[in-house]
Amino acid sequence: MELKKSPEANLEKKRVPLIIIGLLFSLALVLVAFEWKAFETEVKDLGELELDLIEEEIIPISQQQPPPPPPPPAPTTVIEIVEDEEEIEEELVIEDLEVDEDTEIEFIDEVAEEVVEEQIFTIVEEMPSFPGGEAALMKYLGKNIKYPAIAKDAGIQGTVYVTFVVNEQGAVKDVKVLRSIGGGCDEEAIRVVESMPKWSPGKQRGKSVKVQYNLPIRFTLR
Repeated sequence: MELKKSPEANLEKKRVPLIIIGLLFSLALVLVAFEWKAFETEVKDLGELELDLIEEEIIPISQQQPPPPPPPPAPTTVIEIVEDEEEIEEELVIEDLEVDEDTEIEFIDEVAEEVVEEQIFTIVEEMPSFPGGEAALMKYLGKNIKYPAIAKDAGIQGTVYVTFVVNEQGAVKDVKVLRSIGGGCDEEAIRVVESMPKWSPGKQRGKSVKVQYNLPIRFTLR
Protein backbone atom coordinates (compact mmCIF):
# COMPACT_ATOMS: atom_id res chain seq x y z
CA MET A 1 0.00 0.00 0.00
CA GLU A 2 1.54 3.32 -0.95
CA LEU A 3 1.34 6.28 1.45
CA LYS A 4 0.32 9.54 0.00
CA LYS A 5 1.49 12.84 1.61
CA SER A 6 0.43 16.33 0.94
CA PRO A 7 3.33 18.47 -0.35
CA GLU A 8 2.31 21.23 2.16
CA ALA A 9 2.57 18.85 5.15
CA ASN A 10 6.07 17.67 4.22
CA LEU A 11 8.49 18.96 6.91
CA GLU A 12 11.65 17.79 5.21
CA LYS A 13 11.77 20.99 3.19
CA LYS A 14 11.65 23.16 6.35
CA ARG A 15 14.16 21.15 8.40
CA VAL A 16 17.21 23.26 7.65
CA PRO A 17 15.57 26.64 8.30
CA LEU A 18 14.17 25.38 11.66
CA ILE A 19 17.57 24.17 12.82
CA ILE A 20 19.13 27.54 11.97
CA ILE A 21 16.39 29.39 13.85
CA GLY A 22 16.92 27.19 16.90
CA LEU A 23 20.67 27.79 16.93
CA LEU A 24 20.21 31.55 16.64
CA PHE A 25 17.72 31.56 19.53
CA SER A 26 20.12 29.57 21.74
CA LEU A 27 23.01 31.90 20.93
CA ALA A 28 20.90 34.92 21.81
CA LEU A 29 20.05 33.43 25.23
CA VAL A 30 23.73 32.79 25.95
CA LEU A 31 24.67 36.37 25.07
CA VAL A 32 21.88 37.77 27.24
CA ALA A 33 23.05 35.63 30.19
CA PHE A 34 26.62 36.91 29.96
CA GLU A 35 25.59 40.51 29.56
CA TRP A 36 23.16 40.44 32.59
CA LYS A 37 24.30 42.72 35.43
CA ALA A 38 23.42 41.97 39.01
CA PHE A 39 22.47 45.15 40.84
CA GLU A 40 23.32 45.17 44.50
CA THR A 41 20.57 46.67 46.61
CA GLU A 42 21.75 48.71 49.50
CA VAL A 43 19.99 48.01 52.72
CA LYS A 44 19.46 51.37 54.20
CA ASP A 45 17.22 51.77 57.21
CA LEU A 46 16.83 48.52 59.17
CA GLY A 47 15.62 50.24 62.26
CA GLU A 48 17.32 50.71 65.58
CA LEU A 49 17.34 48.04 68.25
CA GLU A 50 16.35 49.41 71.57
CA LEU A 51 17.37 47.35 74.59
CA ASP A 52 15.69 48.07 77.87
CA LEU A 53 18.37 47.22 80.38
CA ILE A 54 16.92 46.18 83.74
CA GLU A 55 19.15 46.63 86.66
CA GLU A 56 19.83 43.30 88.30
CA GLU A 57 18.51 43.15 91.84
CA ILE A 58 21.27 42.44 94.29
CA ILE A 59 20.19 39.91 96.90
CA PRO A 60 22.12 40.25 100.13
CA ILE A 61 23.93 37.14 101.22
CA SER A 62 22.42 35.67 104.36
CA GLN A 63 24.98 35.37 107.06
CA GLN A 64 24.80 32.33 109.30
CA GLN A 65 25.23 33.03 112.96
CA PRO A 66 28.15 31.19 114.50
CA PRO A 67 27.18 28.35 116.87
CA PRO A 68 27.12 29.20 120.59
CA PRO A 69 30.31 28.55 122.43
CA PRO A 70 30.51 25.19 124.24
CA PRO A 71 29.68 25.21 127.97
CA PRO A 72 32.60 25.60 130.28
CA PRO A 73 34.04 22.30 131.47
CA ALA A 74 32.86 20.99 134.82
CA PRO A 75 35.20 21.76 137.68
CA THR A 76 37.56 18.93 138.23
CA THR A 77 37.73 17.29 141.60
CA VAL A 78 41.02 17.94 143.24
CA ILE A 79 42.31 14.85 144.98
CA GLU A 80 44.58 15.67 147.84
CA ILE A 81 47.31 13.08 148.22
CA VAL A 82 48.29 12.48 151.83
CA GLU A 83 51.77 11.23 152.47
CA ASP A 84 52.21 8.12 154.53
CA GLU A 85 54.14 9.99 157.15
CA GLU A 86 51.23 12.31 157.98
CA GLU A 87 49.01 11.20 160.84
CA ILE A 88 45.23 11.09 160.43
CA GLU A 89 43.35 12.56 163.36
CA GLU A 90 40.21 10.41 162.95
CA GLU A 91 40.83 6.69 163.24
CA LEU A 92 38.46 4.13 161.82
CA VAL A 93 37.37 1.61 164.39
CA ILE A 94 36.70 -1.86 162.98
CA GLU A 95 34.78 -4.28 165.14
CA ASP A 96 35.60 -7.94 165.22
CA LEU A 97 32.72 -9.66 163.44
CA GLU A 98 34.24 -13.07 163.13
CA VAL A 99 31.94 -15.87 164.25
CA ASP A 100 33.50 -18.77 166.11
CA GLU A 101 32.02 -21.90 167.57
CA ASP A 102 31.86 -20.25 170.98
CA THR A 103 29.99 -17.21 169.68
CA GLU A 104 26.48 -17.02 171.06
CA ILE A 105 23.72 -15.83 168.73
CA GLU A 106 20.55 -14.41 170.20
CA PHE A 107 17.32 -15.20 168.36
CA ILE A 108 14.37 -12.88 168.89
CA ASP A 109 11.01 -14.50 168.41
CA GLU A 110 8.59 -12.13 166.71
CA VAL A 111 5.02 -12.86 167.59
CA ALA A 112 2.77 -12.31 164.61
CA GLU A 113 -0.43 -10.57 165.43
CA GLU A 114 -3.36 -12.74 164.54
CA VAL A 115 -6.36 -10.93 163.16
CA VAL A 116 -9.41 -12.63 164.52
CA GLU A 117 -12.48 -12.01 162.43
CA GLU A 118 -15.72 -11.91 164.32
CA GLN A 119 -17.85 -14.87 163.37
CA ILE A 120 -21.47 -14.40 162.39
CA PHE A 121 -23.64 -17.31 163.51
CA THR A 122 -26.85 -18.47 161.91
CA ILE A 123 -27.90 -20.90 164.67
CA VAL A 124 -26.94 -20.42 168.31
CA GLU A 125 -28.01 -21.81 171.64
CA GLU A 126 -30.12 -18.73 172.37
CA MET A 127 -31.47 -16.96 169.27
CA PRO A 128 -31.95 -13.16 169.30
CA SER A 129 -35.47 -11.98 170.05
CA PHE A 130 -37.54 -8.84 169.52
CA PRO A 131 -38.55 -7.02 172.70
CA GLY A 132 -41.85 -8.63 173.75
CA GLY A 133 -41.48 -11.70 171.52
CA GLU A 134 -42.91 -12.61 168.11
CA ALA A 135 -46.36 -11.18 168.87
CA ALA A 136 -44.81 -7.77 169.59
CA LEU A 137 -42.75 -8.09 166.37
CA MET A 138 -45.86 -8.74 164.24
CA LYS A 139 -47.65 -5.85 165.93
CA TYR A 140 -44.68 -3.54 165.25
CA LEU A 141 -44.56 -4.49 161.58
CA GLY A 142 -48.31 -4.08 161.08
CA LYS A 143 -48.25 -0.65 162.73
CA ASN A 144 -45.19 0.80 161.00
CA ILE A 145 -45.36 -0.63 157.45
CA LYS A 146 -47.06 1.65 154.93
CA TYR A 147 -48.22 0.00 151.74
CA PRO A 148 -46.45 1.70 148.82
CA ALA A 149 -48.82 3.61 146.51
CA ILE A 150 -47.13 2.18 143.38
CA ALA A 151 -47.63 -1.40 144.59
CA LYS A 152 -51.23 -0.64 145.58
CA ASP A 153 -52.07 0.85 142.16
CA ALA A 154 -50.37 -2.04 140.35
CA GLY A 155 -51.99 -4.65 142.58
CA ILE A 156 -48.62 -6.00 143.78
CA GLN A 157 -48.71 -8.20 146.86
CA GLY A 158 -46.54 -10.95 148.27
CA THR A 159 -43.81 -11.66 150.79
CA VAL A 160 -40.48 -9.83 150.98
CA TYR A 161 -37.73 -11.86 152.67
CA VAL A 162 -35.27 -9.68 154.58
CA THR A 163 -31.99 -10.73 156.22
CA PHE A 164 -30.08 -8.74 158.84
CA VAL A 165 -27.49 -9.17 161.59
CA VAL A 166 -28.19 -8.67 165.31
CA ASN A 167 -24.84 -7.77 166.88
CA GLU A 168 -23.61 -8.31 170.44
CA GLN A 169 -25.38 -5.16 171.64
CA GLY A 170 -28.69 -6.17 169.98
CA ALA A 171 -28.52 -3.51 167.22
CA VAL A 172 -29.86 -4.40 163.75
CA LYS A 173 -27.15 -4.09 161.04
CA ASP A 174 -26.55 -5.00 157.36
CA VAL A 175 -30.20 -5.18 156.26
CA LYS A 176 -30.59 -6.79 152.81
CA VAL A 177 -33.43 -8.18 150.68
CA LEU A 178 -33.26 -11.89 149.86
CA ARG A 179 -36.47 -12.06 147.83
CA SER A 180 -38.02 -9.06 146.10
CA ILE A 181 -41.53 -8.32 144.84
CA GLY A 182 -40.93 -4.76 143.58
CA GLY A 183 -43.31 -1.84 143.54
CA GLY A 184 -41.47 -0.14 146.42
CA CYS A 185 -42.23 -2.97 148.86
CA ASP A 186 -38.54 -3.90 149.18
CA GLU A 187 -37.52 -0.38 150.18
CA GLU A 188 -40.37 -0.14 152.67
CA ALA A 189 -39.41 -3.46 154.30
CA ILE A 190 -35.76 -2.31 154.66
CA ARG A 191 -36.88 1.01 156.17
CA VAL A 192 -39.04 -0.63 158.81
CA VAL A 193 -36.41 -3.21 159.80
CA GLU A 194 -33.65 -0.58 160.11
CA SER A 195 -35.88 1.49 162.42
CA MET A 196 -36.48 -1.43 164.82
CA PRO A 197 -35.53 -1.04 168.48
CA LYS A 198 -32.67 -3.09 169.89
CA TRP A 199 -33.20 -6.82 170.14
CA SER A 200 -32.04 -9.19 172.84
CA PRO A 201 -28.73 -10.44 171.37
CA GLY A 202 -28.15 -14.09 170.62
CA LYS A 203 -25.87 -16.09 172.93
CA GLN A 204 -23.50 -18.97 172.38
CA ARG A 205 -22.10 -20.67 175.53
CA GLY A 206 -23.37 -17.78 177.60
CA LYS A 207 -21.60 -15.12 175.46
CA SER A 208 -23.32 -12.56 173.26
CA VAL A 209 -22.47 -13.11 169.58
CA LYS A 210 -23.49 -11.82 166.16
CA VAL A 211 -26.40 -13.71 164.66
CA GLN A 212 -27.85 -13.49 161.15
CA TYR A 213 -31.63 -13.42 161.19
CA ASN A 214 -34.10 -13.88 158.30
CA LEU A 215 -37.52 -12.24 158.52
CA PRO A 216 -40.47 -12.62 156.07
CA ILE A 217 -42.67 -9.53 155.69
CA ARG A 218 -45.98 -10.07 153.89
CA PHE A 219 -47.73 -7.35 151.88
CA THR A 220 -51.45 -8.05 151.38
CA LEU A 221 -54.10 -5.89 149.75
CA ARG A 222 -57.50 -5.72 151.43
